[in-house]
Amino acid sequence: MEPDLIGAEPDFTYGTVGRNWTTLITTAVVWVVLITLIVKVDMALWLAGIVFLFTLPAVYDLITARASGITINAQQVAWYAGKQDGDIPKRLIEYIRLDTRLDLSVRCTLVLYSGQKIKVPFESCPKHQELEQQLHNFKYKTRRQHFGFI
Repeated sequence: MEPDLIGAEPDFTYGTVGRNWTTLITTAVVWVVLITLIVKVDMALWLAGIVFLFTLPAVYDLITARASGITINAQQVAWYAGKQDGDIPKRLIEYIRLDTRLDLSVRCTLVLYSGQKIKVPFESCPKHQELEQQLHNFKYKTRRQHFGFI
């Protein structure tokens, strides 16, 4: 065994696919509520159409079963989401910013020593508590930013 690998923690790997029960049930419930509102309450069709449009990304994820995930280890952070992927060596990362948005979702941004900011796709990341714990386990510096707009 190589000396630098002795006692090294195994990689943290998280993965998910767009085809899951939560997406299916949520989409179905929204559609049933829309149909009910159209039939029972005479909801304006243009308004129902706008709400329906917001469900199309979920339907796309259900159809394509797009895979996404992240791998964190002592050497790098790597991620993939559909056709997007990337990996950044730890030596280039100054810190990792975790931004809480107004919708209470947490977004991950890698801030490099060069000043460049690389956003990790939201769907690639696990829940923020688990992500932050794993980043600390591998000695990455993190910063929390609450309620940012971008």
